[in-house]
This record gives sequence, C-alpha cells and structure tokens, in this order.
Amino acid sequence: MKVALAQLNTGIDPSRNAAALVEAVRAAGQGGAAMLFTPEMSGLLDRDRERAAASIAAEEEDAVLAAVRAAAREAGIWVQLGSLALRRPDGLLANRSFVIDAAGNVRARYDKLHLFDVDLPTGERWRESASYTAGASAVAVETPIGRLGLSICYDLRFAGLYAALSDAGATVLSIPAAFTRPTGAAHWHVLMRARAIESAAFVIAAAQTGEHEDGRETYGHSLVVDPWGEVLLDMGEAPGIGFIALDPAALDAVRARIPVLKHRRGIPPVEVSR
Repeated sequence: MKVALAQLNTGIDPSRNAAALVEAVRAAGQGGAAMLFTPEMSGLLDRDRERAAASIAAEEEDAVLAAVRAAAREAGIWVQLGSLALRRPDGLLANRSFVIDAAGNVRARYDKLHLFDVDLPTGERWRESASYTAGASAVAVETPIGRLGLSICYDLRFAGLYAALSDAGATVLSIPAAFTRPTGAAHWHVLMRARAIESAAFVIAAAQTGEHEDGRETYGHSLVVDPWGEVLLDMGEAPGIGFIALDPAALDAVRARIPVLKHRRGIPPVEVSR
C-alpha cells in the first residue's frame, strides 16, 4: 500500500499547473505508488476573482482534469486530485475533489462542504462563500488502498464529517488543503492527528506550500498520519513528491486495541440546566 503525495506551489496559470500535475503522476508511478494525492486547488490558485473567472471551466471542459486523467492512465496509477475550481451547470462554482482510477476514469466526486469564511488576526480576510457553493453530501469510495473518505481543507475542523465517513467504512481519510500559514502553524498537526485517532483511520493530507503568484502564503507540511496518531510523513515546506507505505495491520491493531467505532453512539439532545 505505497502512496505518494505531491506538495505543490500552484499558481495562476492552469496550463503550467497541469504540467506540474502530469509530472507528479509520472513520478508517483515510477516510484511504485498505487495512488497519488494532490492538494486543494491543484489546477488554479488565484484570489483575484475576476482574473480567475477566465480560467474556470465546466468539468467536462476542464483541461487540467483531462490532463490528469490521461496521465493516470499512462502511468497506471490511481490519483486523488485534491480539488479543482469548476463551473457548475447553474453557473455557480464548486471546489471539487476527484478520485481517478488507473484507467483514467473518474470513480468519485466530492464538493467541499464547509466554506472558509474567516477574518484572521494577521489582517487576512477570506470569503470562500463569495465565489463557491457548498456541497450537499459526504463521499467515500473503494480504492486500492482501502475505502477512502473524501474531504477538503476547512472540513478538517468539523469532526462530525469524519465520524460519518468512518461509520461508512472509510479506513483512509483524504484531507487535501491550502492552509494559511497562521492557521497551519497553530492547528494543522494537532487536527490531523485528532482526525486519525478518533476515526481509527489513516489520514493523508497533501498540501499547498510557500508564497504563491496571487500573493498568498500556504503552510505546506503535507502529512500522513497512522490510526494511532503517529506522523509517518511530514514533507516540510519544500515542493516535491513524498512516498510512504501504509501498513493495513496497523489499522487492525489500533481498532482492536481501542474499538472506538464499535463504541460510538449517536449524540442525544443536550439538556441545558439553568
């Protein structure tokens, strides 16, 4: 169960970003990975809405998606394409994740449920809901490395999503991201480890990193965390490809030691005493 992670510094030109993704797929295949994971917004990272709008297409017309599907087919590996900005049939935008198989077929799609609308102490102001529409459902899919639960970036802060995914049989959780530096430094590692521990699942989090063409800075530190909460891979801040082998026996051992999934109960209504 060898996987690869692409830690990227995605820019404002989809053609250059597509070329970087194709190279990452080839490198992952040559490195013997069964599956490659890429970050959120792998095809375009641009906070200038007017400029970005000219590069956002419908799914069936998106050149980045087409390039990655062709590369997956050529390399013979699966790809979890962290997310792309896409135009929906109603004209609104989606932050959409894909699972692509080794024949280049799309096996699953997931639209980000939780949108990042925050004002940070650094003065950074983000309003994802000003451009994107939230998804409507959680998604899990069978892959060569097990049943994979899908999520994107800010979803990380909402534990109920991961409870639902692990209840649905997910043994691996994908959390592609473009985390800001301040929030990454404060919360990235602890939240990733928490999601792995409480779900008794592997977490794979491919991340954007560095200073980007649109002026933003992202945290990097693409991670793989095992079901016990141990960090198996931390890619630091440099762009590149990382490899790690997942041990299915570790999953079984953790779930036997502390059977949290068997013990999980629905939360009853809260009684507020006054």
